[in-house]
Amino acid sequence: MKIRTVFWDIGGVLLTNGFGRTQRAGFYEALGFSEDDKADFERLRVDANWHWERGLIDADEFFRRTVFFKPRAFSQADVWGAVEQQQRLLEAGALGILQALHARGNVRQAALNNESRELNEYRLNRFSLRKYFQFCICSGYVHEMKPAPGIYRSAFEIGGDVPGEALFIDDKAENIEAANAAGLIGLHFVSPAELREELQSHGVEL
Repeated sequence: MKIRTVFWDIGGVLLTNGFGRTQRAGFYEALGFSEDDKADFERLRVDANWHWERGLIDADEFFRRTVFFKPRAFSQADVWGAVEQQQRLLEAGALGILQALHARGNVRQAALNNESRELNEYRLNRFSLRKYFQFCICSGYVHEMKPAPGIYRSAFEIGGDVPGEALFIDDKAENIEAANAAGLIGLHFVSPAELREELQSHGVEL
C-alpha cells in the first residue's frame, strides 16, 4: 500500500521539547526562581499541565496555578517571555527531511504532537513550520495526549487515511507502540540518517 501521509512529532524530532526539564531549568533561571519556587512549581505543574496540554485550561490559568498563587515581582508577560526564550531547533533533528519531503511533494505531511495550544502555535509560527504541514493534530486542540488511543483515531478521522497509508515519526517508544496498535506505521526517530533509510524502506523518496 502506498504511503499517503507522514505524521510528525515536533518536540524531540524537529525542535527541542517545549517545556521539558531542560526548558524549565532555563525558565527558572530567567525568572530568578528560588529553590522553594522551583519545588512549588514542580509540585503544582503535575495537575495543571495535565489540563493545559489537553487544552482544558489556557496558559494564563496554568501559570496562575503554578506561579501566581502568591504575589510575584514579575508579570504574566515576563513569564511567557521566559517560556519563549527556551525554544530551540533540535540539533541533529529532522527538519531537513521535513523540508525535503515538502519540496518533493509526493506525500502529505501533518503534525501529531503533545503540546499546549499556546506553545504549539508559538513554535509553529516562530520556526515557520506551518508551511510544511497540511494540517496539525495537537493535544491542545483534540483534548487527548499520546499515547492515548484517541489522538491516533483523530489522525485517521481528520486525515482520511486508512491503516497502512500513514507513517508516524516520534522519538518516544511508547508513542510508537501506541501508534502501531492504532494502525499507523511508527518510525522511532533516533537520527536523521536512520530516518531517511526507514522512509525509503516504506517507499517514501526524498
